[in-house]
Amino acid sequence: MNLHEILKQITPPDGDARREAQRRWDACAKPLGSLGLLETAICDIAALTGSADVRLLPRAVLVLCADNGVVRQGVTQTDSSVTAAVARALARGRSSVGCMAARADCRVVPVDMGIRDFPGCEGILDRRAGNGTGDLSEGPAMTRQQAEAAIRTGMELVRAERERGTRLLAGGEMGIGNTTTAAAVTAVLTGSDPERVTGRGAGLSDEGLQRKLAAIRRGIAVNRPDAGDALDVLAKLGGFDLAGLCGVFLGGALYRIPVLIDGFPAAAAALCALRLCPAAGKAMLASHVSAEPAGALLLRALGKEAFLTAGMRLGEGSGAVAAMPLLDMALAVYRECYTFSEGGIVPYRRL
Repeated sequence: MNLHEILKQITPPDGDARREAQRRWDACAKPLGSLGLLETAICDIAALTGSADVRLLPRAVLVLCADNGVVRQGVTQTDSSVTAAVARALARGRSSVGCMAARADCRVVPVDMGIRDFPGCEGILDRRAGNGTGDLSEGPAMTRQQAEAAIRTGMELVRAERERGTRLLAGGEMGIGNTTTAAAVTAVLTGSDPERVTGRGAGLSDEGLQRKLAAIRRGIAVNRPDAGDALDVLAKLGGFDLAGLCGVFLGGALYRIPVLIDGFPAAAAALCALRLCPAAGKAMLASHVSAEPAGALLLRALGKEAFLTAGMRLGEGSGAVAAMPLLDMALAVYRECYTFSEGGIVPYRRL
């Protein structure tokens, strides 16, 4: 079955489950809608899963790791060796998201999607689509076939999580140079000038930022991606981590597991998924507004509002994991709060 045929299996959200979840919220003895986006998220999860009996455990953050050939253009402060170093830290639970996930009762699942010259490591899943991508400023980052294979890998990661009983996922990434690939993809898909969507990443100088912009502009000019074909854009300008994350968001919709979008690269991958299959949006929850220039722009393009605005730009799925305790608190109210009838209170009415 080809990718297009698989995506046709993604169904619309369940309206009955959403209405039942909304009725539960409206029965809680508090002002109607007073938990805002958190109430909406629980209703979205009910509509996705087809049940108002919402559960958020067990859960995991999938951290897709890969290297990007465009790093050769001096678009980053560090070289590609850092991708492998952080991946090893992820496997040991010592990276930033590992420390956060331990507090959020969340498993960390590092995945090698294409770390350059990486020999493998215990605790890291080997799902390599290639030995790093090509330099997008000189030609396509990958072939269309590689991009589709990486997308399918992301979907398979979600299927495996469903089989383990996972109820909530976060999509994260690690790859030196991936704010360059994400900016290039975002510029094309949103019709934005690269300068509007390109930031300093992990801390570029003014000169480095100009090199980054120049590489993106060359990549768009050389590859001439078709903005109406998200797979073409992803293959020519993206990375294996972005393509895999695109598959994670599609897999969330197919296998009915909600996926929290992390920051800038993850949101760019989510937009690719939405363009490939508009119905995939039902599985996406926005965790935070990235401090990168395109953070808010991408959320608007996705039609999503985030729970957090904390100026974060770390990656690794850290922003998505930070939102998990908020969802836990919302679910506690949804499941345990006394009702208007139990309290002998006249219910609020929607005006």
